[in-house]
This record gives sequence, structure tokens and C-alpha cells, in this order.
Amino acid sequence: MKEREASSRTVLLTVQAALIAAVYVALTVPFAPISFGPIQFRISEALVVLPYFTPAAVPGVFVGCLISNLLGSGVVLDIVFGSLATLIGAVFSYLLRKHKFLVCVPPILSNVLIVPWVLRIAYGAPDAIWWMMITVGIGEVLAVAVLGNALLLLLERYRAVIFARRQA
Repeated sequence: MKEREASSRTVLLTVQAALIAAVYVALTVPFAPISFGPIQFRISEALVVLPYFTPAAVPGVFVGCLISNLLGSGVVLDIVFGSLATLIGAVFSYLLRKHKFLVCVPPILSNVLIVPWVLRIAYGAPDAIWWMMITVGIGEVLAVAVLGNALLLLLERYRAVIFARRQA
């Protein structure tokens, strides 16, 4: 019986991760002009608060970001390190899940500290790293702290329905 419960939980988490990845891609790629480049605003970054609800969100947002970067970027450094910035943010958000309004901090910090260097090295963006930290930071604060926290508050009302751990 426990084996069946474990298998059922694995399937549930895999499906949740896949759905989160798909939504991330759907909220990134169609908005390519604002999702990529030195000044970017990824609506999909709002999803990085989902580790508050489920551990499946960690691989979900990472894979979604990786696929989005593969489809929209084409530059290996951006694909690798941009996706790793999202993974780092998601892991630390999961670790802070007991503190609801702190889950948005790690994704903002990881992107502000990593993405400007990626933009500089991979794309030859201007040397003003501090300026790119500000522009990336503004985009992340709007996407994660504003949209992400709004999403968190909305989903919290339906947590038991959306993120329930169903028994087989």
C-alpha cells in the first residue's frame, strides 16, 4: 500500500512540475520582446513563488525557464546561467516556504546577481553592470514581488483544491 502511495505522489508531483513548466513557457515565449534582452520583464517569473505550495514547482520553473531560454535566446551562456538563476531562486524559495512573503526574495536576488553578468558576457551588453542590475531588478520586483505575491494570495484560497495530495 505504501508503495502505491509513493508512486501516486511521484506521478502527482511530475504532473504538477510539467504543468508549471508548460505555463512558464506559455507566459514567456509569446512575449519574447519583453522576455529577453538587457531590459526584460518576464510575466512567467511570477510562478517562482509556487515552491511555497509544492516542491514540484522547483523543477517546474527550472524546466520552463530552460525551455523558454532554448526557444528564445539561442546563446548557450544565457540558456545555462539564466536557467540556473531561476533554479537557485526556486530552491531557496522552497527552503523559505514557511515564510510566505519571503519566498519572492531568492528569485529576485539570484536573477539580479546572475543575469546582468550573463547579459554582459553572452551578449556584449554595456559594461554598466550596476545599471543592468537595476533594470533586471525592477523587472524581477514587478514580476515576482508584485505579480508573484498576487498569485500567491490568489492561489492560497484554492490551495487544498489545486495542490492537494490525493490518496489513491
